[in-house]
Amino acid sequence: MRYLARREYSRAELRAKLLTYATPDDNIDAVLDELVKRGWLSDERAATQLLHAKRSRFGTQRIAHELRQRGIAEELISAALPELKESELEAARGVWQRKFGTLPQDAKEKSRQMRFLQSRGFALDVVFKVLRLMETED
Repeated sequence: MRYLARREYSRAELRAKLLTYATPDDNIDAVLDELVKRGWLSDERAATQLLHAKRSRFGTQRIAHELRQRGIAEELISAALPELKESELEAARGVWQRKFGTLPQDAKEKSRQMRFLQSRGFALDVVFKVLRLMETED
């Protein structure tokens, strides 16, 4: 219960945490089923919480990867992707603005900025759009 009081966990995450404390006689799946039945454990809420926490700093690819790592089902991930893609350009612009704020002066700086945005999980086409938009605004 302490884990769930802090933040939302997916079923797979909580199962992995509980396995470290469990004995072979413990039935962890029954406990998890009871938590789901009572509404205290939800993969959907865990996915939503992660989306809201990460959407302003990371791109769609990175968020989808983190959701998969946390054991969120593919159908929940694919349901969240269209919403993420809509705001990805804005998020990338915000990240670029906070980190750099000025246009690259040479090819080396431009590639550094592009690598940074890609490492944050933004798609290459979004990275190009961000740099083009910033050039046209100046």
